[in-house]
Amino acid sequence: MSAALSTSGLGRRFGSKWAVQDCTLSIPEGRVCGLVGANGAGKTTLLRMLAGLSRPTAGHLEVCGRRPGDDVAFLSDVGFLAQEIPLHKRWNAEDHLRFGAAMNPRWDDAIARERLHALQIPFEQPIRTLSGGQRAQVALALCLGKRPRVLLLDEPVAALDPLARREFLSSLATAVTDGDLTVVLSSHLVTDLERICDYLVVLAASQTMLAAEIDDVLASHRILTSAHRDTSAIERDHVVLQRESTPRQTNLWVRLNGPVHDPAWQADELSLEDIVLAYLGSQHPLERSQHLGTVAS
Repeated sequence: MSAALSTSGLGRRFGSKWAVQDCTLSIPEGRVCGLVGANGAGKTTLLRMLAGLSRPTAGHLEVCGRRPGDDVAFLSDVGFLAQEIPLHKRWNAEDHLRFGAAMNPRWDDAIARERLHALQIPFEQPIRTLSGGQRAQVALALCLGKRPRVLLLDEPVAALDPLARREFLSSLATAVTDGDLTVVLSSHLVTDLERICDYLVVLAASQTMLAAEIDDVLASHRILTSAHRDTSAIERDHVVLQRESTPRQTNLWVRLNGPVHDPAWQADELSLEDIVLAYLGSQHPLERSQHLGTVAS
């Protein structure tokens, strides 16, 4: 399966600080990818580079087989929704739809209007008077109306209440099933990502910690529990993300590279949120490089 997005050694530096460093990943076409990481991990910087809004300091990236740029073909293929939902507050939804039609050569007016009609979004009411959830839905309709091949969403539900988040994600899920679309959705809310995403990228301390199918992630990660014991054999055969030891018991959060042969270890499944937290809590530089080399696709 061809990649909709790919990066190799990608980095972006601001002064002496790397916002993204040595990012290597490949997201297949048609996936809904969750992008997760703590504040300052580099999620927004990565999305802006993929959208062509920020130039990398190092490395290489391609979106739909092209390097990001200002050409019409690239801009037509990519939709980007920033966290602040940049709409003209004095305009109404109708004004935005007309502007979208004038600016986008592949504009699909019907799909944008149908989505707003279905959600009962008023067309003539100024954007500033709409709720946060309604504004987010208008912005999503504009992104989908341009018929992009790749849609990049930077924390689009961060400021929404639970009902508005559910409605937004439901609209996004419908859009994905309706067309040939690859989505990268940045969020702190792993439970929301789990509802809609089938691919996961984890960033921590400006580096890629994980990039894989969610089904594979869930199948290959376990928490191992045993009476207090030496862990060198486990560390030799598997990737230990995090450990917790007491005088009586040892717990290891691991990515398995095969079966656990020692019957003294009890292996239990982990939730996606537990896995993400284990990666985010793994702060040793050597461990980061091991994760990247082992799990990044």
